[in-house]
Amino acid sequence: MSRSDEHFEVFFRSHGPALLRTAVLLSAGDRHAGEDLLQDALESCLRHWGSRKIEFPAAYVRTTMARLAQRRRLSGRFLPLTNPEGSRVVDEMVQVDQRDVLLAGLRSLAPRQRVAVVLRYWEGLTEAETAEAMGCSVGTVKSQTHRGLHTLRRAVGPFFPDRARPTWKPVAPVAIGDPR
Repeated sequence: MSRSDEHFEVFFRSHGPALLRTAVLLSAGDRHAGEDLLQDALESCLRHWGSRKIEFPAAYVRTTMARLAQRRRLSGRFLPLTNPEGSRVVDEMVQVDQRDVLLAGLRSLAPRQRVAVVLRYWEGLTEAETAEAMGCSVGTVKSQTHRGLHTLRRAVGPFFPDRARPTWKPVAPVAIGDPR
């Protein structure tokens, strides 16, 4: 085993689980598709591993996954789940249901929107870092994130009604000359 292969193996042991979680989210919660995405990204990165000095290897792999995920078409449609009023469910079950709804909501996003939302809000990257990872402009990241969050809020709205609807109430228009 060469020195670069050993370095790659050490890197994967320490960063593999986090990269897999990101890959699964980029694949809209599909674990098998996430594993495939991570494997494809690692294969691509391994080709250049020994020939380049890679300063931030986790970011390098994450960028590769983001670009691959944008090119893939993932199947699956969102079916909204509802929580019947007044039902008492154990907290853990509610968390599992919420996770499932959010993953289904991620599936409803277009690939570029999904990548933008996952990198910005799951990975915590800045707009500039996300733009670099996606290979696009900061403006594109902003618009894809905005559209993705809008779609995601609509998708999860039936399950999270208090978070999906605005808390303010519109004020009735006042006619000119009204003494109010």
